[in-house]
Amino acid sequence: MSINWFPGHMHKARKEIAEVMPQVDVIIEMLDARIPFSSENPLVPELRGDTPCIKVLNKADLADPAVTAIWQAHFEQEAGVKAIPISQQDPAQIRALLDLCTTLLPDRNFDVRGPRAMIMGIPNVGKSTLINTLAGRVIAKTGNEAGVTKSQQRIKLDNGVILTDTPGFLWPKLSPASCGYRLAITGAIKETAFDYGDIALFAAEYLLEHYADQVLNRYQIKEKPENDLALLDAIGAKRGCMAKGGVVDVTKAGAILINELRAGLFGPITLETPEMVTAEVTNAKLEEARKAKEKAERDKERARRTKKNRR
Repeated sequence: MSINWFPGHMHKARKEIAEVMPQVDVIIEMLDARIPFSSENPLVPELRGDTPCIKVLNKADLADPAVTAIWQAHFEQEAGVKAIPISQQDPAQIRALLDLCTTLLPDRNFDVRGPRAMIMGIPNVGKSTLINTLAGRVIAKTGNEAGVTKSQQRIKLDNGVILTDTPGFLWPKLSPASCGYRLAITGAIKETAFDYGDIALFAAEYLLEHYADQVLNRYQIKEKPENDLALLDAIGAKRGCMAKGGVVDVTKAGAILINELRAGLFGPITLETPEMVTAEVTNAKLEEARKAKEKAERDKERARRTKKNRR
């Protein structure tokens, strides 16, 4: 199953960002530290150009710190990019962003004009909460759901930084397919676009391989289940998610798994590594090339038959 979510307001947001970008000195791109690749919008590099960029690995308190350090080093291999992990439970980390904005612009005379920053990111990544912390007051509407911010707004901060807030937006095709699953798992996609049972099976398979002890301890499961479905069955049995006939309701059990994963109740967990996603991207490109070749061959055969029938 492929998961995609690109409503009309996201297309509008992308166009408006492109229009404002020439006025921006530095970009603050917020990522989810649990899924740094999947939450990194591939449209940003095209929009950004050579503009300096701070990649904020938000929700770092929910992510595996060892893997976060790997991602931080990975991002900083790119010129003009600084990556920092933050927790929204630590306002001092967030306010340090303001100093970093000026550090990335060493040749700018800020007595003339303060730096102009733009904050970008996928839906529900925590942009509004971060803005409110930077401003020291409630400016941006927050909510634990995707797509709360719908339009741009400009905010002048105490140190002279002029910050442009933008609506969270995804991209038209989420590829590799695993990217869409991880975005759904962490809450960046509206619930109407996926099935809890489906994404829970994806999460269960990964958790069994990489964080089995944490999950088993959470649900007090003594023996490691054989596979993803067996894990959901065990969770459902523990939490009373039973359907008619005495079988586990996988959707209900899956919703429990996903909601507790989002809340960090298993401890710090990261759902992808640079090495993992590099392999996924390579495989996705090979699969797309295979499908394109098959389509070209079908089109060629169809044209041949059409030409033959016309004779």
